[in-house]
Amino acid sequence: MAFETTSPFKQEKVHIHIEPTHGWVALRLYELWEYRELLYFLTWRDLKVRYKQTVFGVAWAIIQPLFTMIVFSLFFGKLAKVPSDGLPYPIFSYAALLPWNLFASSLGQSSNSLVNSANLIKKIYFPRLVIPFSSVLSGVIDFAIAFAILLGMMVYYEVRPTPAIWLLPFFVLLTLIAALGVGVWLSALNVEFRDVRYVIPFLTQFWLFATPVAYPSSLLAEGWRILYGVNPMAGVVEGFRWALLGTQPPSAMIGVSALISLAILASGVLYFRRMEKSFADLV
Repeated sequence: MAFETTSPFKQEKVHIHIEPTHGWVALRLYELWEYRELLYFLTWRDLKVRYKQTVFGVAWAIIQPLFTMIVFSLFFGKLAKVPSDGLPYPIFSYAALLPWNLFASSLGQSSNSLVNSANLIKKIYFPRLVIPFSSVLSGVIDFAIAFAILLGMMVYYEVRPTPAIWLLPFFVLLTLIAALGVGVWLSALNVEFRDVRYVIPFLTQFWLFATPVAYPSSLLAEGWRILYGVNPMAGVVEGFRWALLGTQPPSAMIGVSALISLAILASGVLYFRRMEKSFADLV
């Protein structure tokens, strides 16, 4: 794009050319901090929109994992007799469902976040990464509400937290990193290929059964458990249960899952920034 202007000191025309960037561009992650207030308001907006005009409101944060736990306990715990590492199956499955639901909800929200914010993207400039970031952060509130039920279950089943409970924030952070990494990838792809939104429910359902939520990873041999860590949520779920309930420590699996999560996030942010210049035209 080109336009002309006149210098205030000399009567001469100045030509200014504005062109889009080409190829790989700088990440400029510092802009996320500069736009932190926008990040806060978008996160708050996502929360209000999610529960606006709902009958149960924030109780949905409890209903979803609670009823899923009941179904898993009936079919996997009672009928299939799936082992639960010496723990009561309800608390075994519910403890895994908390990080999984945080991941799944954050993934679903962030993957569609750019398309849902089309009007905002077309009007003003701001770092577009703020949009999927805010979608992921809004899921932390639901996680905190559902976690209170887990504490009540631990009291009921007389399960004491382990000394490694201080590592729980690390596993929550790792969950957000995994969700954000995949969500950034899918949100950028969803702008260009709208059928991505049809793939997300299938991907989430398949990923659930590929993650040790309804069953323990101890069913696998040690070598296979390390390979299983390529699934970033495998290490998170098993690590969460270990830190809180004292199951077998999956140290190697956690390391592999953490590296995979960071790699997905780094590559996703790079791809997102490369495609960012075309979002306003395609969205």
